[in-house]
Amino acid sequence: MDIHEALYTTRAMRRVTAEPVPLDVQARILDAAVRAPSGGNSQSWRFLLVDDPGVKAQIGPLYREAMANLWKTLYAPRIAAAEADPDSAESRQFIRVQRSSQWLADNFEQVPLFLFGFAQHDSTGGSIFPAVWSAQLAARADGVGSALTAVLGIAHRDEVARILGVPADERWHMACCVSFGYPTGKWGVAPRTPAHEVAYRNAWGAPVGFEVPAPLWPATSEPTTSEENK
Repeated sequence: MDIHEALYTTRAMRRVTAEPVPLDVQARILDAAVRAPSGGNSQSWRFLLVDDPGVKAQIGPLYREAMANLWKTLYAPRIAAAEADPDSAESRQFIRVQRSSQWLADNFEQVPLFLFGFAQHDSTGGSIFPAVWSAQLAARADGVGSALTAVLGIAHRDEVARILGVPADERWHMACCVSFGYPTGKWGVAPRTPAHEVAYRNAWGAPVGFEVPAPLWPATSEPTTSEENK
């Protein structure tokens, strides 16, 4: 797969089938993950794969509770705004994301594979998140969808660590949980705010020097460059 296709189309794919992810595919996913950059080459990470129905049955209710609390707290204003103006483009986009996220919560036990990422002595995720992203890109190359969430580590860190048997005295920080499975939807370029609207050059608020009004992959458009940065 072309690297740009992988980069542009590896978006969150939460709705997946119950078809198992073969072990050789899992091996490629993890082998790609451990090749990622690591601060000081310390490789202070651990990856725990979960596909056991009994383990998922214990974690699923915790995930649903955590998501329910998110809807009631952090995302409550956005939910209210979407309900007040359901026909706006922003509301429709948020509602799609909410429904997708809730599908994962409601069907947690049916998702074939989860990866829990743990980092030691690094709560910033500076090393483990590049590794996790490499895992997600490798999954994309094999047609496997993925979605990253950190809510379990925020809301139920200790309970999940106990269920997974994480040593309590070794200071492993749960950075994330990633779902993996064969998606029911289609791959595609996710809509995003253009890069030039969220980036600056040399000083906060200063123009970045180019504009990208449309995705540059597939190669159907070119960035517009300002005179001062040509």
